[in-house]
Amino acid sequence: MEAALVNPFIEGTLHILETTALVKSKPEPLFLKKDRKALGDISGLLQISGDLSGSAAISFSAKSILGIVSAMFGETMTRINEDIIDAVGEISNMVAGHVMTKMAEMNKKVTVRFVETQMGRDVLIAHIEGAQQVLVIPFRTTKGKVVIEVCYLKG
Repeated sequence: MEAALVNPFIEGTLHILETTALVKSKPEPLFLKKDRKALGDISGLLQISGDLSGSAAISFSAKSILGIVSAMFGETMTRINEDIIDAVGEISNMVAGHVMTKMAEMNKKVTVRFVETQMGRDVLIAHIEGAQQVLVIPFRTTKGKVVIEVCYLKG
């Protein structure tokens, strides 16, 4: 998988977290996923279509998303509720917009759209059917663990 096609997801996620919640992040080693189980407690799923077909997920540990949303709202969040679920969707939408802008700069016409929020560790992430590999980019943030997953169909 080309780094140029993955970097917009990394840049977008890190930029959104830093600008909306003042969250600093440190990358951990990348790896290929062996199954479709979520690596976090709550995940925003994205669909990629156009010149490229694929999917992506942004997964948060409960600790990280509660800390991130607490920083965004300026109030302490202690449990995953509708506000947290909505915030995961909003973060995912902002990342999608960033990715589309960066892909356009690479002359790729793509639409990246938020599909849904999935709850629960070990639920199956609904990545695009037929993808051979799912690249996982884990981060340790000042609020906890965040994981980005990206996969594309060959074509």
